[in-house]
Amino acid sequence: KRYTEGLVGRGDITVEEAEQALKEFQTLLESAHTEVQEAKAQPIEAATPAPVQSSEIVDTAISTDQIDAVINTQINLPDGFHVHPRLAPQLQRRAQMVQDDTIDWATAEMLAMGSLLAEGRSVRLAGQDSRRGTFGQRHAVIMDKLDGHAYKPLKQLYSNGSRLYAYDSLLSEYAALGFEYGYAVARPEALVMWEAQFGDFVNGAQTIIDEFIASGEQKWGQRSSVALLLPHGLEGQGPDHSSARIERFLQLCAQDNMTVAMPSTPASYFHLLRDHVLSERVRPLIVATPKSMLRNKAATSATSDFTDGRFQPIIEDSTVDTQRVRKVILCSGKVTHDLLAHRATLGDDAKTTAIIRVEQLYPLPVVDIARAISQFPRDVEVLWVQEEPANQGAWPFVGLNLGPALARSVRLVSRDAASAPASGSHSVHDGEQKELVAQAFS
Repeated sequence: KRYTEGLVGRGDITVEEAEQALKEFQTLLESAHTEVQEAKAQPIEAATPAPVQSSEIVDTAISTDQIDAVINTQINLPDGFHVHPRLAPQLQRRAQMVQDDTIDWATAEMLAMGSLLAEGRSVRLAGQDSRRGTFGQRHAVIMDKLDGHAYKPLKQLYSNGSRLYAYDSLLSEYAALGFEYGYAVARPEALVMWEAQFGDFVNGAQTIIDEFIASGEQKWGQRSSVALLLPHGLEGQGPDHSSARIERFLQLCAQDNMTVAMPSTPASYFHLLRDHVLSERVRPLIVATPKSMLRNKAATSATSDFTDGRFQPIIEDSTVDTQRVRKVILCSGKVTHDLLAHRATLGDDAKTTAIIRVEQLYPLPVVDIARAISQFPRDVEVLWVQEEPANQGAWPFVGLNLGPALARSVRLVSRDAASAPASGSHSVHDGEQKELVAQAFS
């Protein structure tokens, strides 16, 4: 009242205008109140039960022509655009990777986003330093070195209204993830991704994860297709740059409320992103994304891996003689490549250990895992190997669910339980990692 009197006293509005504004506001409130009172009670829908094994098969492969179209956007820039001389070779290498069958993670991600754009699906990516990529790997947006104007190479693939939205967000994970969650609620047909600069920083958005991502559908029937990209991996960078706290997400998993994955190859990541958009499921996707694997030459994929197949919840070991196997290692993510590198040094003994990659942690593909293990001798030893401490990573969830499902014991190989995700000493980390990998084969 005093504010209105002040406006009238200064001559900003008349008494009649003030009364009319109040009347319109009261009418708006009364209309909303009436609408709520007259609304019929909606029946409570039970949350979708978690399937033992998904029956949906989604074709996520693309053609060589589609690959070429995406790669061409990286090497054919507009006339007059002045690309930075240090960036140009990196973009050119993407074409060479396709020819050499050594496609890396950033190129695989570009193929996923570009192919979706060409198919009429919009793509949105937001996060701290996401346009360039925290590790200088992505370059979804590039800058003219002379005048600084921004250019999105993938815009050449826009089709049927599709658009690429790529933003460097503010340093509030809570605010940024909350917005992207809501955006994905409104645009379930699009690929909407929020990326943490390091997976560790996602704890700044824990309220959004607990209240919306994990339980929004159960509480309100609200579905969101938001995808979280969380760089994860123990690599000697200390306790605050090592872990996306996978254990916390898995603790929240129930009733098929989200998908949690830790892919070990670029092609697996590619198919995962496309599967997330093209399938009929509308669920949040949590991806433990790579750091050192971004440039690990052993962690690349052949071009044929993109033109054939689909996302595989597990990747079996085709290099061993099944009847000679005495030990089966189940693992996920980066530690896979540490294990493979160590096995390669064992000579003939390497053939007695099979390594099965669990690419999807939830829903846990127990049927696939059981089938894969069944091809080996019945007395084979089964291990779960992870680089995270025993009370962290996937084990608290896997240990609870996998053993009973397989009707056999599963032995854990990991770091000892710890209150922090990783050691602050690089030398201590190296020693722990070597011991862990060696123990898996002992």
